[in-house]
Amino acid sequence: MPKRFFELTANVDLPGCWELGSLLDSQRQRLEDPWRFTAGRSASATQGRITIPVERSGNPLDFSRAAFGTPVVHSRVAAIFTELAPQDVQLVPVDVEGQREEYFILNATRLVKCIDDQASEEVSFWRPEDGLPEKVGTYFSVSGMRIDTSRVGDAQVFRTWGWDALIVSEDIKSALERLGATGMMFKEVTEPSPASQEARELNRTLVEQRQQMDAFRDVAWSTLGTLDEDIIIPIAVGGSWPALRQRWRVIRREAGRTMLVTHGLSDSFIERLEPSLGFGLELALEVDESVTDVSKSWPLPLLERVAHEVAEHEHVREGAKAGLLSLEVSGKGLPESLVTGEGRVGVLLGMESRSLPKQFSVPHGEVRLVTVKALLPSELAYVKAHGAEGGAELARRFTESGEEHLSRASRPPVV
Repeated sequence: MPKRFFELTANVDLPGCWELGSLLDSQRQRLEDPWRFTAGRSASATQGRITIPVERSGNPLDFSRAAFGTPVVHSRVAAIFTELAPQDVQLVPVDVEGQREEYFILNATRLVKCIDDQASEEVSFWRPEDGLPEKVGTYFSVSGMRIDTSRVGDAQVFRTWGWDALIVSEDIKSALERLGATGMMFKEVTEPSPASQEARELNRTLVEQRQQMDAFRDVAWSTLGTLDEDIIIPIAVGGSWPALRQRWRVIRREAGRTMLVTHGLSDSFIERLEPSLGFGLELALEVDESVTDVSKSWPLPLLERVAHEVAEHEHVREGAKAGLLSLEVSGKGLPESLVTGEGRVGVLLGMESRSLPKQFSVPHGEVRLVTVKALLPSELAYVKAHGAEGGAELARRFTESGEEHLSRASRPPVV
């Protein structure tokens, strides 16, 4: 009987469950090269024990994904992998904040080139015109993935070459289900694809729409500065973004400034065939410094958290598009100067700037460019005390001081 394999993913739709944050080293700094645990190879040892904060409190899960898609498992799940696939995994002990029980990073150490392009529902590849020559010929998108089991050998756990998927054997799936492990979802990648030719054509159309929108946005970003093609922030799949993919770009601006932008809130909705502007906006957070290691910088997690609120809540999206809007997010791992006594960080959305457009054009319409301005605790308190008038007054003072939309971790407050 042919072997069966399954893609193992996190069940992000479970209500009331926790959400894990970034990997922190012994100095409480974001771990350098956090992608080492999803690359399909053994990871080098770290100095000191890794700590993972709980980004959103809730029920603990046996299988979770921390930042950058890092799989984190309870010790009872780790025991299954140790028993059934000792040659295929590396289990790295971690401390999950607030938890006395043992947890491990699950690092699959085999990388197998086994995606079956013909049997999968739809695959597309990076093209020369996409502007990333080192990625040309590798997978841009894979839908309805199927693998060629003849290429797998004796592996029980592995990652797929060219497209980051964690694959487990049927034996491991069955053992985890008998255990009753929580937080897991399995999708078979060896059964014949049920997709009709019509469905394949639909997938192909959706992929083309996403690629076209990426190109349109890149044209807009290029008018604001120089796109940094050397920094690749991995695409996060899932969540509430219109095309179920979370992407980011880095723009080098004049005077050594760095701007991070969301790159997908204006994607067409994946469940609709006709092109659209998605949520009709993208977010921009600019700092007055040259950020070399974006993955370890504070602007990225701040923008990620704001984008999550925008994607999850319609009233936040509409308020941000309409004008000024204040918002609070978790301050874990962010500069102490920005964090309130309650552990929160405030931002002001929609600050206008003389150096940025309010919107940019794509063939389907106008996309609102919403700036994200980090507030100091006293400024957040001022907005909370004075409401919309307080936000408008802060915006006026920021403009007068020459700060405008720029975010800084260290500056004098304007109130």
